[in-house]
Amino acid sequence: MGYKLLLLSAFIACLFLLSFRTDKKKRIVFFGDSITQAAVKKGGFIDLMQTMLQQKGIDQNFELIGAGIGGNKIYDLYLRIENDVLVKKPDVVVVYIGVNDVWHKSSSGTGTDFDKFGKFYDAVIKKIQNQGAKVILVTPAAIGEKHDYSNTQDGDLNSYSNWIRQYAATNNIVLVDLRKIFHDYSVANNPNNVAKGILTTDGVHLNEKGDALVAEELWKVLQ
Repeated sequence: MGYKLLLLSAFIACLFLLSFRTDKKKRIVFFGDSITQAAVKKGGFIDLMQTMLQQKGIDQNFELIGAGIGGNKIYDLYLRIENDVLVKKPDVVVVYIGVNDVWHKSSSGTGTDFDKFGKFYDAVIKKIQNQGAKVILVTPAAIGEKHDYSNTQDGDLNSYSNWIRQYAATNNIVLVDLRKIFHDYSVANNPNNVAKGILTTDGVHLNEKGDALVAEELWKVLQ
C-alpha cells in the first residue's frame, strides 16, 4: 500500500511540474537591409511566414524577428550584430545581404569592394556561429529583372552571389539561392525581359509575388 501511495505521489508531482513547463520557441532572426525591414509589414515575407505558421497550427513553436535596416551593407551588419541579433539569443539567423554592397557602387559610390565584402561576411557568420546559432545564407536576388543578364550590375551581383555560394558550400551552411531562383522565375514568367514588375517593384524591392516566393523558399529550409 505504501509503495502504491509513493508511485501515486510521484505521478502527481510529475503532472504538477509538467503543468508549469513551457516549451521553448525556436527564435529565428532575419538579418538584412530594407528588403528584410519591409518583410515584417503586412504582406512581407516574414509576415507571410507567420501566417503560414498560424495556418499550420504551429505558430506557438516559432518566434520570427525582423532585424533589417534600409541601406545596410555587410559592414553595417558587422557593426550592429551584437545589439540587434546576438542579444536576442537566436536559434537561427537568416543572413540576407549583398544588394546594397553592389547597388550603392553606382547609386552613391558607397558600395563594398569584393575582398572587403568577403572578410566582413565571414566575420558576421563566425560571430553568429560562435554563439551557437544556426545560420542560413541568402544570395542577393536582383538589381533589375532582365533575365539575359543585361541589367547594369548583373556582373557584380553574380560575383558576390557566387562568393556566397562557395562560402556556404565550403562551410556546410544552408543556402537559399534567391539569385538563381529569381533568375529562373524571370526566364519562365518575364517574356518581354522587363527590368521590374515581375517579382519586384523597382528591380530590387519585393512586390506581392516576390514576397510570396521568398516566404515559400525560406519556409522550405526553416520548417
